[in-house]
Amino acid sequence: MTRRPTACQTCPGHSGPSRRQVVTGATAVAAFGAPALAACSDDPGTSGRPGVQPVTVAAADVPVGGGVIEGGWVVTQPSEGEFKGYSAECTHQGCAVSLVKDGQIICSCHGSYFAIADGAPTAGPATSPLAAAAVEEADGQLTISPQDS
Repeated sequence: MTRRPTACQTCPGHSGPSRRQVVTGATAVAAFGAPALAACSDDPGTSGRPGVQPVTVAAADVPVGGGVIEGGWVVTQPSEGEFKGYSAECTHQGCAVSLVKDGQIICSCHGSYFAIADGAPTAGPATSPLAAAAVEEADGQLTISPQDS
């Protein structure tokens, strides 16, 4: 009998938990952890989730032709003075993107690449663009938050 590996073989440095660990952990959280975690938040639907709470980044910290990842968001500057914001959650399988380099937002989990100008996938398994975020600039600071529907 061939045994399936428990770790994702395509994720560098990723060693996933076994099925038994996942089931045991989920049961423990459901029974004991969820009520305790809910008590720690004024708004349990959004608190602590990446890409839900607004973050502020200094505009000077966002390089032209590049970007930065902060608090579940990606903010880029495709051209001088033009700022774009996206969710840092990869549209392939939900990993957090890990790098902005050479005009691309990169998810190291499975090799998806996205354009900094519009969040569109340019390579890898992702076929949907990154979710757009609102970017407001004031006094040299950029505030990145969910885009209104």
